[in-house]
Amino acid sequence: MSSTSVSSALAPYGWDDAWAGEFAPYDAEGLLPGRVIRVDRGQCDVVTAGGTLRADTAFVTPHDPLRVVCTGDWVAVEPGGNPRYVRAYLPRRTAFVRSTSSKRSEGQILAANVDHAVVAVSLAVELDLGRVERFLALAWESGAQPVVVLTKADLVPDAVTRAHLVQDVESSAPGVPVVTVSARDGDGLDVLAAVTAGGTSVLLGQSGAGKSTLANALLGEDVMGVRATRDVDGKGRHTTTTRNLLALPGGGVLIDTPGLRGVGLWDAGTGVGQVFAEIEELAEGCRFHDCAHENEPGCAVLDAVESGALPQRRLDSYRKLLRENQYIVAKTDARLRAEIRKDWKRKGAIGRAAMEAKRGRLR
Repeated sequence: MSSTSVSSALAPYGWDDAWAGEFAPYDAEGLLPGRVIRVDRGQCDVVTAGGTLRADTAFVTPHDPLRVVCTGDWVAVEPGGNPRYVRAYLPRRTAFVRSTSSKRSEGQILAANVDHAVVAVSLAVELDLGRVERFLALAWESGAQPVVVLTKADLVPDAVTRAHLVQDVESSAPGVPVVTVSARDGDGLDVLAAVTAGGTSVLLGQSGAGKSTLANALLGEDVMGVRATRDVDGKGRHTTTTRNLLALPGGGVLIDTPGLRGVGLWDAGTGVGQVFAEIEELAEGCRFHDCAHENEPGCAVLDAVESGALPQRRLDSYRKLLRENQYIVAKTDARLRAEIRKDWKRKGAIGRAAMEAKRGRLR
């Protein structure tokens, strides 16, 4: 098949000249280009110019959880064979990685080569802004552009209440578009469709957030199974059990993911900084360049909290995510662990000295 035919067939899935250039060495070996649309138990479905193939992924570093084939990868596949193998994947432009619950501090890759991260948050339950911030840190760190979608907007018919909820989320998501959507009524779907039409989008969120319903609405058909949300607590059951990549009728592709109960950060310091951009900006005015914003004198961040310019909740969430991320990184870096312990002792001494000075002024 000619390169023009390959490009034409794979373009709906995101193939472009840059990918063709990356694939050139494998093309010379007679391998086929394709995009992984589903991974399941060591095998994957790969869409190629000649159709969808089933291939084994064991050849591609199965012992490293960050280098296994994942949904969204562009791969080089054998043209034949039984079993057929994926021989390599092309360098990833972006990658969603979270920490696992494993005591070995391993990262787990969720999706690759994503342009937009659609964080679905249900309005059927009370907003958990800390969880939204956690998802956004994961999204920013991946290299994708996040978008927050407040689903089930029809369950909040009062416009004033809905506006307040949107404002709360916007204040926790600087630089991130926030869209309210009702898949039932179709409200807001045109805005979301315009976003997802450009490139690859991944749907992230907890079970019951309405991701599968949202995917069906964008696809224009009931492709993903949907289960009713429990009335007792507003939570849903896992409907999607694998990550599936689907071409959208309006252009672009969508990766639907299972509901994520745990969203542990994995070396996401940059992402955390982007989620809390206003705190990072305030920190530039602190007296100490490595201020922890705990009890240090001359802390511009604490001053902003005291004046009411910065909500205490935002600072608490920032501290929590920073500590968690630092802990994850330190578990795999002995030198960093030693530096952290030394830094804690130094900052503790500064805090104690500040308290002693304060007591002296009050006497």
